[in-house]
Amino acid sequence: MNTKKPEGVIVQLGGQTALKLAEKLDRYGVKIMGTTYQALDLAEDRGSFSTLLKENNIPYPEFGVAETADQALTLSEQLNFPILVRPSYVLGGQGMKIVINKEELEAHVVDLLQKIPNNKLLLDHYLDGAIEAEADAICDGEDVLIIGIMEHIEPCGVHSGDSNATLPPFNLGKLVMQQIIDHTKKIAISLKTVGLINIQFAIKDEVVYVIEANPRASRTVPFIAKAYQQPYVNYATKVMLGQMKVKDINYSPDLKGFAIKQPVFSFNKFPNVNKSLGPEMKSTGESILFIDDLKDDQFYELYSRRKMYLTK
Repeated sequence: MNTKKPEGVIVQLGGQTALKLAEKLDRYGVKIMGTTYQALDLAEDRGSFSTLLKENNIPYPEFGVAETADQALTLSEQLNFPILVRPSYVLGGQGMKIVINKEELEAHVVDLLQKIPNNKLLLDHYLDGAIEAEADAICDGEDVLIIGIMEHIEPCGVHSGDSNATLPPFNLGKLVMQQIIDHTKKIAISLKTVGLINIQFAIKDEVVYVIEANPRASRTVPFIAKAYQQPYVNYATKVMLGQMKVKDINYSPDLKGFAIKQPVFSFNKFPNVNKSLGPEMKSTGESILFIDDLKDDQFYELYSRRKMYLTK
């Protein structure tokens, strides 16, 4: 680093791995371009992030943090089953599982603590039967531009990387869409985001709950840029560098019909892998399918088998 003497480093375009490096870069005095390390860490820290949501009157699933199996069992009495268990600061939903009773909870927590020692475990009440959606946005700390909102075809509980998702949403009403827009803008501003942010939502009974916020480029950003034929990564980079404001971005998405993000799996190369889908990501890539309207046979096929492989 010292020999190169960079003006700074962009960590938002390298996924979760780059965010993990942000703490060290910040500690060694390397300037992080765009959203600060402190804001990145706030979004990762479930307690601090939930406080932020509460202050903004944004709903989120009830949750708790446990460091032992006993703490997890005590928490389960408050949260009610089913419960989503996940370790903090992991990539691709590693170690995530939906448990439906105390025996499953204890077994999974003990297993996680052996595999990932000294890690806090997050326990969320799982919103069974909810619809999942996500929004990507660019923020300059003052203004927010939502570049795309996507609705998942599979039910909430399938990792976003493994889900088929439509751009724009195919079955969300005006009330739900307005909540997604409002929540996204409030969170982006509250986190002092400078650059990209992705927010995941669970929708149940017309209420939009926030699952998590990732102050970085998600896997859907290049998808949205391709579908809408807009250079959103270029715009976001200029915002991070202070060379452009959100109000200067020419937002003119060009898409007729729908674009569907389809996961690509490599199960033929790994025949012994469990093919059931759940909170832990199993896809190795994704493709894009363009359809003119919802009458398309390929869309009907995707929608008809949306729950086929769901597992806890």
